[in-house]
Amino acid sequence: MTPLQAAILPPGAGWSWITQGYQLFRRQPMAMLFWSLATSFVINIGAFIPVLGQTALVLLTPLLTFLTLCACRNLDEGVRMVPGLWLQPLRTPGVAGAQLKLGLAYLGCSFITALAAVLPFLSSLLEALGTAEQADYEVLAQAMQGPMIVFSIFYVLLSALFWHTPALVGWHALPLRRALFYSMVACWRNKYAIIVYVATWAAVFFGLHGLLDGLAAAGMSMMMLTWLSQPLDILITALLYCSFYPIYTTIFRARQAAST
Repeated sequence: MTPLQAAILPPGAGWSWITQGYQLFRRQPMAMLFWSLATSFVINIGAFIPVLGQTALVLLTPLLTFLTLCACRNLDEGVRMVPGLWLQPLRTPGVAGAQLKLGLAYLGCSFITALAAVLPFLSSLLEALGTAEQADYEVLAQAMQGPMIVFSIFYVLLSALFWHTPALVGWHALPLRRALFYSMVACWRNKYAIIVYVATWAAVFFGLHGLLDGLAAAGMSMMMLTWLSQPLDILITALLYCSFYPIYTTIFRARQAAST
């Protein structure tokens, strides 16, 4: 197998990934809108089920990411996405098991990260919860600020470890440890491009919600806001998914990927 080498890209690559994702989306917009809607449905169902639903979502995150990347590769190669193609990568021997193993690792690391963020603040959190039947949510929100900040810092490292691992495990058949190592190295080499990429999407997200808040303040009804926000969320999510693939192709070179 061709040795992997993570390219070092300029900060402007972060913006280029988004524009390339948009060009990819334009090839089959309805297919990616369908995938955005389908994954949103799965996420909402998982969020609705306490504990088990959220756990399943974390476990399936690498698998869903890999299926998204496979769909985007089909778009890039001009393959029309028919219903049977969405789950076709799972028919390759070993792929589903490898992605679920990766999901277990991601779940375990996420749990350890959350635990490490909460433990230093455990006493203050217990004090905020108190013994009253009705918790003081304002005090609890203040007590949660410390753990959330620590978790956010740790989660940046966690994201770097697992960013590229679905593709590296699924397309290159790398062992988990090597895939995590390559992912971390690739993210470190392209940290400035990733910062631009994340900051751009954050600006889009907060800009959209700022616009909706402005429309609400102007007197638009909640029903109209819902009808407007949901299609926009689906569209932005589809564009976000499409931008994942150019990150991989520009850093690891698509020609190195084994056929799946």
